[in-house]
Amino acid sequence: MEHAAKVRTCLWFETGGIEAAHEYVKLVPNSRIDSVRENGQPNDPMIVEFTLAGAPMMILTAGPHHKLTPAASISVLTEDQDETDRLWNVLTANGGAPGHCAWLVDRFGVSWQIVPKRLPDLLASDDPAIVGRVTSAMMQMGKIDIAALEAAAAREEPHG
Repeated sequence: MEHAAKVRTCLWFETGGIEAAHEYVKLVPNSRIDSVRENGQPNDPMIVEFTLAGAPMMILTAGPHHKLTPAASISVLTEDQDETDRLWNVLTANGGAPGHCAWLVDRFGVSWQIVPKRLPDLLASDDPAIVGRVTSAMMQMGKIDIAALEAAAAREEPHG
């Protein structure tokens, strides 16, 4: 048997793992289902291996013994506001919930971070005042607004 990857992230689902995997690979470009193993559960396969934008993942559908928590999340670096908005809107729809500072929980209970690439770039500034203003702006956001971050970075502070 060919395995998708030596190392992968595994998410434990009570039920619905195959549905989630199919939704995720449709949502994120360059993603695919790699293998499905029913293990006697044809309506809700036990193991689904998939690749999410090059990152190997696995969903184990194995009952109520463990619950998903924000302690593990899927983090996606987005190219621009359009991609950020698209992912945020789809993932918070149909029972998902927005969070703070780029975090959300999808309808399956999986936590995600939808982070525009510009955010870590701004937070890596050599100017501590810019980092402080960007951090402060980010802390007020759910979905990240790149234009608002840029405005915070550009704002001049009055000199005392």
